[in-house]
Amino acid sequence: MRPRKWSYVEGLAAALFWGASFVAGKVALSEISPVTMTTLRFGIGVVVLAFAVWRLHVFEMVGKRDLLLLVVLGAIGIPIHQGLQANGLVVTAATSVGWLVALTPVFMAILARIFLSESFGTAKVIGLIVAFLGAFLVVTKGTLTTDVLRLPSTMGDSLALASSLNWAIFSVISKPVLRRWHPTLVIAFIMAIGWILLLPFFVSAQGWNEISRLSMSGWIAVGFLGVFCSGLAYIFWYDALARLDASQAAAFIYIEPLVTVVVASIVLSEVVTLVTFVGGLTILLGVYLVNRSNGLRVKEPVDAEVSVAGD
Repeated sequence: MRPRKWSYVEGLAAALFWGASFVAGKVALSEISPVTMTTLRFGIGVVVLAFAVWRLHVFEMVGKRDLLLLVVLGAIGIPIHQGLQANGLVVTAATSVGWLVALTPVFMAILARIFLSESFGTAKVIGLIVAFLGAFLVVTKGTLTTDVLRLPSTMGDSLALASSLNWAIFSVISKPVLRRWHPTLVIAFIMAIGWILLLPFFVSAQGWNEISRLSMSGWIAVGFLGVFCSGLAYIFWYDALARLDASQAAAFIYIEPLVTVVVASIVLSEVVTLVTFVGGLTILLGVYLVNRSNGLRVKEPVDAEVSVAGD
């Protein structure tokens, strides 16, 4: 069995990969359409997850009731969520998407309190507020403008906001099925179903004609999105979600805007300011407070270790 704190490492790793995904997505979307990028990305992700299921020896057929739920989750988590986010990225700034994604933990905390009856103590509330303020500093760089206050002010912003709420719903309704099945098996089923649901849109758009447009940087971006963001990150996220309260796992999402800014500074030569650094530290403090609020007590499901390489 792995140490209990491994769940926090997995939540952090997922946030790091997904934070970088906005920049990689921008690179890929400059060359191909959202439906083609999403289909390629999750096609790679399905291969990674199939390998993980095989390596961990966790494959088994789920019951009819859970299979129906997995179909719903596949639709919500892949074509709907990724469609909203990818199309939002096309027509709005990555920083705007990062700011709106930072609302996900708030949605998740509220939904978890209502539907999962999760504890909602003072420390957790303070931690969520602190992390939210940190994300605000990172995205706005400390400059409060009317454009920020008007978000969502465009169709792209509205799509990003919808994807934020959608991901919160996806994560919360996933909790019951995670109590009955191995997290890697669950996300493998969800991603395979979601990818199959994407295929009609890919065929309708004749997306294969766009593949030749991809440059080396485009293929690197798609490969990163597929292996790390759609494969490993989903494994890490679902394993963490199985062990942590939904609101605890959600707190790591606040790290995404910080990662987006840092990666954009490296890839796109954007400047990282002192305010960004302070905002990053504030996010980390908030995440610590949220997870400290439960005294670092983590549920340990039986045989729930997740690793592509195995133990």
